Amino acid sequence: MNLSQGVRDNSYKIINIEMPENIERRLQTLGITEGSIVELLNIKKNGTLILKVRGSRFAVGGKIASGIKIRRAEGES
Repeated sequence: MNLSQGVRDNSYKIINIEMPENIERRLQTLGITEGSIVELLNIKKNGTLILKVRGSRFAVGGKIASGIKIRRAEGES
């Protein structure tokens, strides 16, 4: 499952990031790394997702979100 398929108000654990190296490095500097827990706060009509990662809010586009593989974070924080 990828992040663009996530459901609003749920938390997910990032299991893999499949992006070009420069984008992946940029996400890592923002704290979006494998093993991180992300909360999906909102999904805009244009495909943009609003995330909460490590206490910070970020917006990512649909193409980037589709390259972030996730699984449901149950009981993790």
